[in-house]
Amino acid sequence: MGSHGRELILDARNIAVDFKVEGGIVNAVRDVSFQLHKGETIALVGESGSGKSVTARTVMRLLTRRATISGKSRITLGGKDILKLPDAGMRKLRGNDMSMIFQEPMSSLNPIYTVGAQLCEILHLHNRISGAEAMKRARQLLEDVQIPEPEARLRQYPHQMSGGQRQRVMIAMALANRPDVLIADEPTTALDVTVQAQILNLIKDLKSKYGMAVILITHDLTIVKRFSDYVYVMQNGKVQEHNTTEALFANPRHSYTRHLLASEPKGSAKPIEANSPTVLEGKDVKVAFTLKRGGFFSPDFFELVAVDKLSLNLKKHETLGLVGESGSGKTTFGQALIRLIGNQGGEILFDGERIDTKDRKAMRPLRSRMQIVFQDPFASLNPRMSVRQIIEEGLIVNGLGGNSRERGDRVRQALRDAGLPDTILNRFPHEFSGGQRQRLAIARAIALEPEFILLDEPTSALDLSVQAQIIELLRKLQAEKGLSYLFISHDLKVVKALCHRVMVMQYGKIVEQGPVSEVLENPKTEYTSRLVRAAFEIAA
Repeated sequence: MGSHGRELILDARNIAVDFKVEGGIVNAVRDVSFQLHKGETIALVGESGSGKSVTARTVMRLLTRRATISGKSRITLGGKDILKLPDAGMRKLRGNDMSMIFQEPMSSLNPIYTVGAQLCEILHLHNRISGAEAMKRARQLLEDVQIPEPEARLRQYPHQMSGGQRQRVMIAMALANRPDVLIADEPTTALDVTVQAQILNLIKDLKSKYGMAVILITHDLTIVKRFSDYVYVMQNGKVQEHNTTEALFANPRHSYTRHLLASEPKGSAKPIEANSPTVLEGKDVKVAFTLKRGGFFSPDFFELVAVDKLSLNLKKHETLGLVGESGSGKTTFGQALIRLIGNQGGEILFDGERIDTKDRKAMRPLRSRMQIVFQDPFASLNPRMSVRQIIEEGLIVNGLGGNSRERGDRVRQALRDAGLPDTILNRFPHEFSGGQRQRLAIARAIALEPEFILLDEPTSALDLSVQAQIIELLRKLQAEKGLSYLFISHDLKVVKALCHRVMVMQYGKIVEQGPVSEVLENPKTEYTSRLVRAAFEIAA
């Protein structure tokens, strides 16, 4: 029994893991100890690279061959030392006594098998039951995780489901054999705020229903505060502080914990001048796609309207937030406004000049004045190009900078403006962290000295403290260079800290818009209220 009277289920002592890499050994986890009691949720918190996921994978014995677990490490589950079990014993334990939900469900589910087949496989592995009984249990599991029309969903493939539904299927698979311990590794990072709230509340309800214990791995402190009983704060492979959730948030003792708690997006945008000129304007913009359904011999073509006659007015120095769930049309609208995709109706004006009628060649002189920063910096930076080549490419294409020396000076200045040293010109994208790569993407954009930047979810893949740094950088650049931003996001905390106005999108339409403080503090529509509750209270 633990000190609070609950039965001790998992006892991890002195977990230490090293990885062999080119050039030496990396100490990924160092002397981490924790305990998990029945019905309890503990959280492992920290930034990327802190050792959270490696710790969880050590508990599940899912490490690569390059990993070495220290001989002093002990992990006891129900009286058995997991680290001493043979592979056959470990396979029996995984999915039966202990299960894990991963961050990205699409890469965890097999794309060539139906959802029903994958659920039945887990049930057959650990139970002697007939195919009909397994399918009946699979249907019940989908009902338990609140997937509508479970009978039909059993016959679907993973790609036919939304991100939230796929994560529910992963939870159903993890709970198929009623495990004692559920490990949830960043289970909601890739999901919308409303879906995130639903998934976390679902895990909480199922924990109570099945009497499980949960290890929650996350870098989102709002989630930790609402859903965990006890917190372990990790940095550089070590536990820097641990305490009950209430005590840790009320009185953090370690400087790193205080740093994490202070990294929540805060502040607000500085007011702009009332007579600021308009930089970008959209009037009744419509974007539609022609889709096909039906078979080869009897095709049925129909029109999907992704952006339905929307209007927008962005002033100089202003940051306008565009928020909504996945599939609401945010990115499509943003890309149409800067002519990366065509529009089927309406007008688009940049600095008073109509651009929706211009072809690709006619748009080229305007490209240096409007730039875009994408969600995933690693995917948007060419891995075969050095930092200098990446930033200089735009200058060469747009004929900016008279010669190589002048372009080099502009590249170095852009790096300094983005908060990076100018000594990294010959390094490549894979040598940088996620936050540094996003700074490189911003440096590439500002090197062209644009008037307007489209920021498409630029902070969603980043840790909280790195998020805070990027927000401060964007504020600084806006003040120094007079930039205007269209900020696309589903993270309302970041929108509140950075934007002057916000437009809320749903199904290709604007359902609400106005000053950020007014819309987020006093929403007029039920949809906006739901987004706000999900973001600030994690309530579905």
